[in-house]
Amino acid sequence: MRQRILIIDDDMDLCRLLRDNLMQEGYEVTVCHDGVTGATKARDAEYQLIILDIMLPRQNGYEVLAQIREKSVVPILMLTAKDSEGDKVSGLRMGADDYLTKPFANSELLARVSSLLRRYTVFNAGVPGNRVITAGSLSIDTAGREVRRGNRMIDLTAKEFDLLLFLAQNPGQVFTKKQIYHAVWNEEYAYDDNNIMVHIRRLRKKLEDNPEKPEIILTVWGVGYKFDTAALCGTKKE
Repeated sequence: MRQRILIIDDDMDLCRLLRDNLMQEGYEVTVCHDGVTGATKARDAEYQLIILDIMLPRQNGYEVLAQIREKSVVPILMLTAKDSEGDKVSGLRMGADDYLTKPFANSELLARVSSLLRRYTVFNAGVPGNRVITAGSLSIDTAGREVRRGNRMIDLTAKEFDLLLFLAQNPGQVFTKKQIYHAVWNEEYAYDDNNIMVHIRRLRKKLEDNPEKPEIILTVWGVGYKFDTAALCGTKKE
């Protein structure tokens, strides 16, 4: 079954180019040109990836992103014509998994698409059974890609889950931002600290009792981050 990608962008020429290039790679592609239609498409059909522009008619990309994240953790690649850190950080804080600034090379887009889809679909390849990692009241179902805190299901984006799982599978080990970027984003580190910091902040907000005093994902100042061994109770196989 081919992987399905939804493109939401009002630049028809760019959409035509993206659609043709993605289809040549074997993807099934749907295109729409305004925010309202895009949000409806994302709600009514199943996609493995959404490419979403910020500047859209009828409803902007941030609004569409918020609507999608209410119901889905599908990977979202944001496109922006603004070379602004503020725009990028805003998208990441709201739940985007990655971003590209226009103009961009087709090879870069394809690499980002491939990386997001690979992390989303095969991140847990080779993990036997339905392995559940537990840390206090936190449980991470690596096969089902589900996270719970007690009886409460926690909705994470694909990238948030990948980041949490990477840290949790290496409890107590401190990772630099460069190491995290290599492992989770599967790309060369470009000193994009905002990307990692935003995802860590979002994870803490969703997981921690007090995000200002985290107990699960700790900052090791001057080095990086670690999944706290004191919080880790153990692992089990079901």
